[in-house]
Amino acid sequence: MSAGHHHGHHHHHEQEAASVKGRAFALAVALNLGFTAAEIAAGLVSGSMALIADAGHNLSDVLALLLAWGANTLSSRPPSERYTYGLKSSSILAAIANAALLWLALGAILVETIRRLFDPAPVEGTAMMLVAAVGIVINAFSAWLFARGRKSDLNVRAAFLHLMADAAVSAGVVVAGLAVVLSGVALIDPITSLVISAVIGWSSWGLLKDSLRMGLLAAPEDIDMGAVRAFLSTQPGVVTVHDLHVWPMSTTETALTAHLVMPDGHDDAFLHGLAHELEHRFGIGHPTLQIERASGAECALESELVV
Repeated sequence: MSAGHHHGHHHHHEQEAASVKGRAFALAVALNLGFTAAEIAAGLVSGSMALIADAGHNLSDVLALLLAWGANTLSSRPPSERYTYGLKSSSILAAIANAALLWLALGAILVETIRRLFDPAPVEGTAMMLVAAVGIVINAFSAWLFARGRKSDLNVRAAFLHLMADAAVSAGVVVAGLAVVLSGVALIDPITSLVISAVIGWSSWGLLKDSLRMGLLAAPEDIDMGAVRAFLSTQPGVVTVHDLHVWPMSTTETALTAHLVMPDGHDDAFLHGLAHELEHRFGIGHPTLQIERASGAECALESELVV
């Protein structure tokens, strides 16, 4: 009874969290989409490649926000007969897609920037500064919307980091615009675009690695597998532990399966207590434990080389 109440409360909490995140995504998408359109127009009028580069990055962020928003909505749906874990792993797919989008945008920006390096065009520095200054405000405010949830959700962390990077990049465009106004050197614009591209690449590399790890069902980096095994092995009545697996169900939830050899058996209180401790100590909210009375040698999955 208590386990059912716990999971019901957990699902209700998930729905509330998804609703709050959904509002943040909606506002951030609206603000950044409007700003991206204005920045593209200003870049074309002023001839600023730095503005076009920043707009391309902002557009990729809008697409990333839309993907993350969709995954956030899908992840809150209940399980079905076909999708027994629900659609929680859609958040992992969204994180991988977000990383891919960033690198596609980076490639497109670099191609045009290199062309401008060899063929500099006149640039309106004042327009660069004004538009980029607006970008600092919009990106910083959008990032603030995701500040609270960035530590517990990879998609939210991606949104936060990208928007903060955008604010920093916009600040760089302001500096470049001022340099163009003071010096009249148009080459400063594509050079700034190269710096922006480097910032995009650096900020997105960690997201790419983390999302691919999740896609390959690697144990989360903040979970010490040795500590998990030691914790299970030292429980009263447990002789050995084998077939231990920990993997991400989504960007916010972690699952575990393990076989525990307990010759004297167990009671329900033991399993309830163990589930509570796994969540409290390691953040593992979906444990499934198989209890074996006989020696682990009789289990086909005893070897750590067998999956």
